[in-house]
Amino acid sequence: MARGGGNSLRGMLEEGQVRRRGRLAFFGEIYSELAKVTWPDRQTAGRLTMLVIGVAVVMGLFLGVLWDTLLTAIVERLFLDR
Repeated sequence: MARGGGNSLRGMLEEGQVRRRGRLAFFGEIYSELAKVTWPDRQTAGRLTMLVIGVAVVMGLFLGVLWDTLLTAIVERLFLDR
């Protein structure tokens, strides 16, 4: 941090904690961070994709069929006298 007194921002700039960079350097930093990522192999990515699709289908069926049917029956009995 900045030394006692004075402009604290100037102190940070002097110590190298805050640096102003060009706009193109931002994309270079993105590329370098993506290069550090450990990406899954094709087989693992496929299995995880199928898992996500399976969970989405199960939850869609649960919410769309069971839950909606149950709530419709409750609302019809309580409020619509059917």
